[in-house]
Amino acid sequence: MAARSRNSDNYCRFLGQLEHTHPQGTLYLITDNLSSHTSVKTRTWLEDHPRIQHVFIPKGAAWLNLQEGWWRLLRREALAGQTFADYLEIEQATTVATHQLNRRAKPWIWGRPNKPPRKKRRLHLYRI
Repeated sequence: MAARSRNSDNYCRFLGQLEHTHPQGTLYLITDNLSSHTSVKTRTWLEDHPRIQHVFIPKGAAWLNLQEGWWRLLRREALAGQTFADYLEIEQATTVATHQLNRRAKPWIWGRPNKPPRKKRRLHLYRI
């Protein structure tokens, strides 16, 4: 779903589509603390739809948000260095980039790679 802006109206519309697509069981959404995720309108909508459970990533813990790595790849693949006339062009570019990224997908490894081992300094003994 592409939208002109990230606001509570569009987020509630997205939640409605999600609920319609998955009519059975509880849906757990893990989200960041974007204002559209925490607004009064969104909280009111969620109270009327108890099947959808919101779980928030703690503030200041972006490393827990596994989506951040994907966004970085998608922005670089689809959006970097381009100018778009409207949101439909953005939607088309992200769709193409998603297909390209999925074709060369590899298992995602969470976390930072280990630091390379430090070279040991040689200790020299000087005699006077």
